Formats: sequence, C-alpha cells, structure tokens
Amino acid sequence: MSETQMQTDLQGGLETAASKDWPGRWSHLYKILDRRGPFADPSFTPDHGDEILLNTCRVLVIGAGGLGCEILKNLALSGFKNIEVIDMDTIDVSNLNRQFLFRPSDVGKPKAKVASEFIMKRVPGVKVTYYHGKIQDKDDDYYLGFQLIICGLDSVEARRWINATLVNLVDGEPERIRVLVDGGTEGFKGQARVIIPTITSCYECSLDMLGKQRTFPICTIANTPRLPEHCIEWASAIHWPKERPDIKMDTDDPIHIQWLYETALKRAKEFNITGVTYSLTQGVVKNIIPAIASTNAIIAASCCNEAFKLITTSQPYLNNYMMYTGNEGLYTYTFDHQKKPDCPVCGNERVTMEISMEITVEDFIEYLKEKQDIQLKKPSLSHAVTNEKIYWQSPPIFEEKTRPNLERKLLEMVKQGDEITVTDTTLPISLQIVVSYI
Repeated sequence: MSETQMQTDLQGGLETAASKDWPGRWSHLYKILDRRGPFADPSFTPDHGDEILLNTCRVLVIGAGGLGCEILKNLALSGFKNIEVIDMDTIDVSNLNRQFLFRPSDVGKPKAKVASEFIMKRVPGVKVTYYHGKIQDKDDDYYLGFQLIICGLDSVEARRWINATLVNLVDGEPERIRVLVDGGTEGFKGQARVIIPTITSCYECSLDMLGKQRTFPICTIANTPRLPEHCIEWASAIHWPKERPDIKMDTDDPIHIQWLYETALKRAKEFNITGVTYSLTQGVVKNIIPAIASTNAIIAASCCNEAFKLITTSQPYLNNYMMYTGNEGLYTYTFDHQKKPDCPVCGNERVTMEISMEITVEDFIEYLKEKQDIQLKKPSLSHAVTNEKIYWQSPPIFEEKTRPNLERKLLEMVKQGDEITVTDTTLPISLQIVVSYI
C-alpha cells in the first residue's frame, strides 16, 4: 500500500478530532510556557511557546515498537498535535506484553498504522500520519519537513543511516539543521541523547561505545559445545546449511525456529547440556535482548522531555548524553560526549589507519568489519584517486570480477599515503581512509 493510500485512511474524522478541545485542557503546559524560569533560554518568550508546540511543530517518530509506543503517547499528551510515525514492521504476538498500543486483533497489521490510529482515537485533536516502510525510502525534502526527529529504534544500522542523512542534510546551511533525539534500551539499561548535526557529536562518534555482539568460536560449536547457546549456534550455522541448503533460514518463521530448537535439543542431549528452550533458541538466532517495559517508559519520557524543551526553549536541553542503569536500583549519569575530529560522518579530518604491509585485501576487509569504531558489514573498496575497483561486494558481476583481488596484498593496489573509498550498506555515505603501512 502506498504512502498516499495509507495517509488517506487516516483523514476520516481528523477535522472532527481537531475541533475537540476544551477550556483548561493545556493548563499544565501554560504553567511552564506562560512564565520565564530561572534557567530559560534567552530566546524564550513567555506566552508564545504554545503557538509553536500546539499548532505549527511537526515531529517525526522513527520506530513504533516498545520505545516508539511510549514516545507517541508522551508526545500526544504533551501538546504535540502534528506527528508522523514511520516503521517497517508488523505486529507480532510477542509484542503485546509491552507495546501497549496494540491488541491481539492487531497481530499481523503494520505497527505504524495501528499506533497512529490508536493515538488519534484516544487523544482528541492530535493528527498522527504514518508510513509503513523503510526510512531509506524517503528523500531529503521529507526529513526537512519536520522541526524535530525522535528515534525509538532497535537497529544500529538504521540509527547510523538517519544520523548520516541528517548530517549531510545541513550542507553548510544552518537553517537545514534538524535536531535528532535518540533513545535506546537494552534490558535494564538505556540512553537518551540530543544530536545537533554538525554541531555536537553524532551517533557515529560514539560507535565505539557499543558492545560487541556475542560470538562463539566455530571450533567450539562444532566439536566441544559446553553451553546451550553452542548447540543452538551449531543448529543454525552448521546443521541448517548441511540439511537444508536450498532453504533460506527465516528467523521470523515459527516452523524454522521449531526445527532449530528440536535440532539443538538433540545436540544438547548428546553432550549432557541442559537449558535449551524455544525462547532461548529464538533469542540466540535473532540476537534478542529482553525488553523491559519500565526501561522503555523512562527513556521515552527523557526523549519527550528533551523534545519539549528544544521546541519551546523554556528550559535548557540535554548536553548531550544521558545514561540510565536500572539493574540494581536507579542510576543516571549525564555527560557531554565529545565530537570526534576524525569521525567519518561529521568530522573534518581524514581517517588514517596503520596496517601491516603484509595484509591482504581480504584480511583488510575483515579488519574493517571488526574495527569497533567503524563496524561495517559488507564493505566495498575502491582507490580514491584512480577509482580502480579493489573489491566490490555487489553487484554480482563486479564481485566476481574483483574476487581474485582478495588474495592480493593491499600494498600492490594501494601505495603508502593513498586513500581508499569504502562504501557499505549500513551507511548512505562513503568513508575516505588514508593508508599508512607499518
């Protein structure tokens, strides 16, 4: 279904909803907006903040999952009347325990559509349009149409994409800056941050703060499993390709998960390992981190609090990173995350890498994938000056043509001090890397 069709679905009754206002409805906001506080921004003018907040401000919410549901609810109840939400997922029964805008009858429907309709039904006068699709489907003009963008994503790749897009959007013109408020949760931990593209540190600047995904040595998985996770990895990484080579594994297919669970359980019994369950199998193959509803609520509240302050200038906004930990009690820590001069997205210095003169093209690609502050998935390499293709992951015709280069030493194709252009599916931009051999 196209965006136009989807948004048309929502128009019925919007005019009626918009007229449903009553005296004193926003009195709790006016207590903040009608007077100057001791910490108010110098640009704050009492009695005018509500005009922007209630009438002209357009906010984009990316993600309608556990965090996104909370954010949408908070924005609607905080006076934001013009909201758009974008999400590519559909509702699964496992979402219902924490994504409170959804009901059992909504399973299988687009999250963005159901969430937008629910908010408009419960909060009169709020207009929520939606797009069921990828953020990559939209162009620059789309994102320029919003005063503020709030992320409630569970994907590092999507965060990197929207971050790089908003940085590129500025293009030396301050009026094109669109502030990004980013929230994220992981179990009992979470963070909220304010990113002002080209001014503060961006998401890419903090990439090295992310923990590495847990992996297991293939020799352990194949020969000496000791943990239930080893058995599950064996079933998915080794036994599935062997037994079902013509079928692509779909981690969202219950039949596939059931097969992996039963296979892993047999493997575990052979090695006297306990603990293999269906939910653990699902968690391992999909890299699921348990979501905690209370963590989502805390981080969403922080994100919406920053959105309110940014739009109204009634109080100073976060500068620029807040970390929350709820494992043992309640702990928050706020700090100014510094911008990296050599950040590949927002920095103005070239990235220089020191590598061995003996390194092959294949080993260099693996190094880029493992490097914590870059974290690429399928990097393609070209010489920055001659545009010679060193190795391209796609399209297939170029992959096949450049495949023999994988075994060659990088020094044969790139000399000391030369630049390599690196592209990857995780980023809408290319990276320029200066090679320094040691």
